Amino acid sequence: MRLRIYKRKVVILTLVVVICGLAFWSSGRQKKNDSGAFPKEVETARRSSSVSSSSSSINNHIQVQVTPAVTRAPAAPPVIIQANETQLEKVKDKEKIPKPDVDNSTLVYRGIVFQLNFDQTIRNEEKFKTARQKDDLVVVVQVHNRPDYLKLLVDSLRKVRGVESILLIFSHDYWSPEINKVVASIDFCQVLQIFFPFSIQLYPQEFPGNDPRDCPRDISKKDALKLGCINAEYPDSFGHYREAKFSQTKHHWWWKLHFVWDRVRVMKDHKGLVLLIEEDHFLSPDFIHLLKLMSALKRDQCTDCDILSLGSYSHIGYSSKANKVEVKAWKSTEHNMGMALNRETYQKLVQCTDTFCTYDDYNWDWSLQHLTVSCLPSYWKVMVSEAPRIFHAGDCGMHHKKATCMPMSQKTKIENILQSSGNQLFPKNLLIAKRLPANGAGGVAPHVKNGGWGDIRDHELCKSYVRLQ
Repeated sequence: MRLRIYKRKVVILTLVVVICGLAFWSSGRQKKNDSGAFPKEVETARRSSSVSSSSSSINNHIQVQVTPAVTRAPAAPPVIIQANETQLEKVKDKEKIPKPDVDNSTLVYRGIVFQLNFDQTIRNEEKFKTARQKDDLVVVVQVHNRPDYLKLLVDSLRKVRGVESILLIFSHDYWSPEINKVVASIDFCQVLQIFFPFSIQLYPQEFPGNDPRDCPRDISKKDALKLGCINAEYPDSFGHYREAKFSQTKHHWWWKLHFVWDRVRVMKDHKGLVLLIEEDHFLSPDFIHLLKLMSALKRDQCTDCDILSLGSYSHIGYSSKANKVEVKAWKSTEHNMGMALNRETYQKLVQCTDTFCTYDDYNWDWSLQHLTVSCLPSYWKVMVSEAPRIFHAGDCGMHHKKATCMPMSQKTKIENILQSSGNQLFPKNLLIAKRLPANGAGGVAPHVKNGGWGDIRDHELCKSYVRLQ
């Protein structure tokens, strides 16, 4: 009898242990699943970030990739806490300055950007392998987030004679399926996309993006020190603190310059020109032809010319100007559009990294202007076309306050200029119409420092691009 009772107790105890074990295992599995859950879109993006090195895989990834939705966990039910007034004040203070939080989609984007910059897959490479010769022109486009203007630029490039010989590099600081679609439509030359890896989009709530612990732009240094914001010690020359949306453009420009010349593998030992343009520019059908003539003229008559420029902002009539260039001191307000430079000029710029990266001006072109009188071996001498082969189509953007953008209106204006001057394009040779005297005026110092670049973190990040692999 006792043995029977004992057996029953053992069986019951065993069942209890098994049931408890199953319950504990099930609970632990549920917690694991909850903590590792990805939104469906982000999980898809994460899988696609493992980009194949083959051309077809990269191309499909760029065309199909959709911006993953940022989904957030449901809000927890309110918790009633009994606390004194001091504790409540501390909680409120913490809520005022939230800690930076990186969501999963941002990490996915960083991974994609790293992979694409590493793979450097050139689209249309086989198609134009014979058309492109060693040291042919490389065109680098700095792109933000204005797809309508980018379409105009691509349309203008499509009409350029000899465009099949160029390598077209797009340098992005914003991941956008719409922009990727515009780039994917290019079927007339070799194309490479690179991505600025320190953009606001990739670091939305931490430096170099907008860290919630940063100082407000217009707070005084005294109040900033009291507040304890993390960059309180580093206002700019006018007492203002950094704004990421303005700092990003200078960062992107300097990073792009280094990455193209020193990190893009196909550019190794490139001895030709690199033309720097932006997403809201528009090019004439003969710009490649003109650059070839300018390069020959530089070699024969202006060996100390540092920059070749496709034109300034003034739309001078082409009549009697289309075959003429000027040689003068480089000015950021006139010659920052359509700048072509060779490796020798780039290497001189690299020697001035510290000066460029610490000069308190958020504009890359005004910072270059400062280099021409403070660091470079001599002021920059530019050969510039009197009749422009490049046009600024952007009527809105960082430095333009127009309420509405009208890209098609700008396109019509530019095309009218080119059509009315069609017989003046493709000159047979070039003449230097004006030249600085041998002992003429030197470089031009910036007439004003614009600020916006006083933060030591910007300085150090900018200087690091030379060392980054």
